[in-house]
Amino acid sequence: MISLTEGAPPVECELTAAQAAALTAAKVVRVSPGPRAGLWRVRDNGYVGAAVIGDVEVRITPKTPVGRVLFLLGYARAQRGWRQEEVDAGEHPELLPALAYAYARAADRALRQGVLQGYREVQEALPVVRGRIREADQIRRRYGLPLPVEVRFDDYTVDVPENRLLLAASVRLLRLPGLAVQTRKTLRHLIARLAGVTPLVPGRPLPVWRPSRLNTRYHTALRLAELVLRGASYELDDGTTVRVDGMLVEMWRAFEDFVTVALSEALRPYGGRSDLQDRRHHLDHGQRVPLRPDLVRYVIDPTGREMPVAVADSKYKISTGPGGHGADLYQMLAYCTVLGLGRGHLVYAEGDAEPYLHVVRGAGVEIVQHSIDLTLSPARLLGGVERIAESISHSA
Repeated sequence: MISLTEGAPPVECELTAAQAAALTAAKVVRVSPGPRAGLWRVRDNGYVGAAVIGDVEVRITPKTPVGRVLFLLGYARAQRGWRQEEVDAGEHPELLPALAYAYARAADRALRQGVLQGYREVQEALPVVRGRIREADQIRRRYGLPLPVEVRFDDYTVDVPENRLLLAASVRLLRLPGLAVQTRKTLRHLIARLAGVTPLVPGRPLPVWRPSRLNTRYHTALRLAELVLRGASYELDDGTTVRVDGMLVEMWRAFEDFVTVALSEALRPYGGRSDLQDRRHHLDHGQRVPLRPDLVRYVIDPTGREMPVAVADSKYKISTGPGGHGADLYQMLAYCTVLGLGRGHLVYAEGDAEPYLHVVRGAGVEIVQHSIDLTLSPARLLGGVERIAESISHSA
């Protein structure tokens, strides 16, 4: 087992050439030769969590407190998944045990009032008529025979998407290493409560559920379940999807989602609208070089046209050397130039960059560096985002 900390110096490990090659190919960690044969230096590569790659177990502890990581993940995919007070990470310093603990508690609370039931359309061949007869199927499959009858009906059942997600997440977590005894006990209890629910088919898309008044008590558990199930695979920069026996989270993506969603919410009182991951802009007239700023704020000008008035981009850095933020500044300068703006905003996690105002020579453009302290409480963390929103609105 290799234990790493996000952003920490590399750890020297005894590995075979095959193990080193497997770790390198997975790109979960960065591997380089050590001072002698058979000794390798291993460090994180932007992921936190736990995974088994070949016969090597890798555990990566986030540099940010686990409870705060779960708070950031609540903003993933532009939709608040849960409130902070609903998610308790316990005393677990590592992400996977903490997430399992939080999920088990949330799912246990959801099921205390009974297992959710709902209507599901069923198509079956029965000896009696139930619901509607599927006449075309009856003729095609039964060749005029009266029985069995091809029917379609709505069945009131526990086999609904919400329960299928909870069952799949419980089963998956129970297979993973490093979980507390009490957490495993709770997961087994959840699986027993979900008897009669159909397991998910591996490789198929997750079932779709929609928030409603009837499944309100399930919401937190379902968001956590989706996080558990999606954490089984991740996409590399080249578009390749890699599956892991464990759960990994890309911290830069979690930070980006948090900043863009929380910032767009904080900008609402100032009017206009915020476009996240805006894809409509290009660097060149031939539109061969696309730009995708994290957030662009638009307002309606006096002529009735929608115009960009502010741009922001989030940056989560593991480490930077001298001039390590130069590429970020060049990128923001390109955004401001294309959008016709005199000021752009870069948002870093505190420690990656300090607040600073860059004035670009000969361009008439200012680039403001903001920082967010991820160790603060959720209320103070959101307060920092609101101050950044105020700065952005004043520069518009």
